[in-house]
Amino acid sequence: MKKLFLGLTLAALTASSLLNLRAADAPAPEPTIEQRVAGLEAYVANTDPTAPLKDKDGKIPDGLKTVASGNPGPGHNAWMMTSAALVLFMTLPGLFLFYGGLVRRKNILSVIAQCFGIAGLVTILWVVFGYSMVFADGSGPFFGNMKFAMLHGVDSLPNTNYAYWVSHNVFSMYQMMFAIITPALILGAIAERMKFTAILLFVALWMVVVYFPLAHMVWGINGFMNGVWNADASIKAIDFAGGTVVHMSSGWSALILCLILGKRLGFPKEAMPPHSMVLCAIGTGMLWVGWYGFNAGSAVAADGVAANAFMTTTIATAVASFVWPLAEYIVRGKPSVLGFCSGAVAGLVVVTPACGFITAGGALVIGIVAGIIPWFFCYKVKSWFGYDDALDTFGVHAVGGTLGALMTGFLARNSANANLATNLKDKVTDTFFQPLFIEQIKAIGVTLVLAIVGTVVIAYIVKAVVGLRPSEEVEVAGLDLAEHGEEGYHQARG
Repeated sequence: MKKLFLGLTLAALTASSLLNLRAADAPAPEPTIEQRVAGLEAYVANTDPTAPLKDKDGKIPDGLKTVASGNPGPGHNAWMMTSAALVLFMTLPGLFLFYGGLVRRKNILSVIAQCFGIAGLVTILWVVFGYSMVFADGSGPFFGNMKFAMLHGVDSLPNTNYAYWVSHNVFSMYQMMFAIITPALILGAIAERMKFTAILLFVALWMVVVYFPLAHMVWGINGFMNGVWNADASIKAIDFAGGTVVHMSSGWSALILCLILGKRLGFPKEAMPPHSMVLCAIGTGMLWVGWYGFNAGSAVAADGVAANAFMTTTIATAVASFVWPLAEYIVRGKPSVLGFCSGAVAGLVVVTPACGFITAGGALVIGIVAGIIPWFFCYKVKSWFGYDDALDTFGVHAVGGTLGALMTGFLARNSANANLATNLKDKVTDTFFQPLFIEQIKAIGVTLVLAIVGTVVIAYIVKAVVGLRPSEEVEVAGLDLAEHGEEGYHQARG
């Protein structure tokens, strides 16, 4: 009996081993032709490529996959790489030509150096920990974590928290371009009177204290104010491409910094006209072109949402660039080239948070408002209060960004972006006074507090450590020679 029991046990173990061996050697299940076709359709529609593979319980059988699942889509990737290049083009050379043309000739190289310096500095911060602070999930609604520090794990496969078809590394580089241009916008308010070392130290601290937390709150998958994708967001606001994250944060910080820094020597008694409106106009054109990557690229796909953002950006910008100089013509009798340029930038700023959520009619309204209200702040409010916002960063970006965030609450429509129905069914009602408006006001309030308080603290830290302003002699001579040992222009002598 004992021998029989041992024999049966041995037979059972042998059979079990053979079955396990066969299971291990069994080929992975093959997807059906329907599943393969559905994967391709997901690529065209920018939807989940793994959805056709899931069973009724929402699980994918082990080993079952198609070429579409888990791989980046070439068309979407191509658009996002192009968009990333366009956004960098906005800073280098768009912004430094726009700002550089507006300063006096003795300071043009300082603006260029500041833009290049910020690009390099922010890239280092972004790679080491910035990207992870913004887009890593799991650490709560205000900050990411160090999961992606040094871009660890940020490879060519998609991070499906943010895109089904775009490589994670492409997405990270695209978002880095936003991080570069945002602090560079601040330069316009403090142009011609802040030390280069002070600017770099200020930007380094400002990115950590203001930009990274705010970007996570608005765009992070579990962000505090990510109303579109986070069902648990405390503030269910929306910001398609950076009204709060980019323009409000930089514009309000710029105002506070210029007040702490003080006025340029001779302001406002001494005339300080732009040294080259030609450069300013060229820079404006570059900003307009690059902004398509900024706005349409924020769809993170080459899809219908991107197409709509492209259209609304064009309409709002063109209208504002016409309305601003029209206001000048009515008040002063002459439409200026600076008015055309300022109007275009104002239109771009105001439509930024709304562009992927509004219709053509909404874009037309935004263009008109963007051409009037920022113009009024630059033309009248600035002179009333006497602050030296050298290149109107506050008037255009702070006012425009706040206005855009507000208008988004009124004009966002489900017909423009079906994603609004995911978590915002009770907020977006396709009426003018819809509940989303209240959420936008909350987001504006949070942004104001973070930008203003953060800037005050950082500015005084920088002032104590390295000082904010150069000497009067340096400021009179110009920052180009004193801080960079070069001149933007050389005149023949003799």
